Amino acid sequence: MSKRVTFSARPPSAAPTDSASTVADQAAIDAWVNNEMLAVAEPVKRFTFEVPLSLHKRIKMQCAAQDRQMADVLRELLDKHFPAE
Repeated sequence: MSKRVTFSARPPSAAPTDSASTVADQAAIDAWVNNEMLAVAEPVKRFTFEVPLSLHKRIKMQCAAQDRQMADVLRELLDKHFPAE
């Protein structure tokens, strides 16, 4: 008894029901995979600074308890302290 197994370059795809939504879904997936923000109002700038380990742990624990990203919380705090004129 012999079994025959074949491999192809790409698996067969299901026929899309709505091509417009499929293209939009694919764009969103590509943006997520590439770690891109979909709607950025203005260019961003990375900024790095050092904090004591104990402060980092407190921030990290509170953010985890609230199911929030540290960067989002810190951006909110900075925006409150330095409001746009």
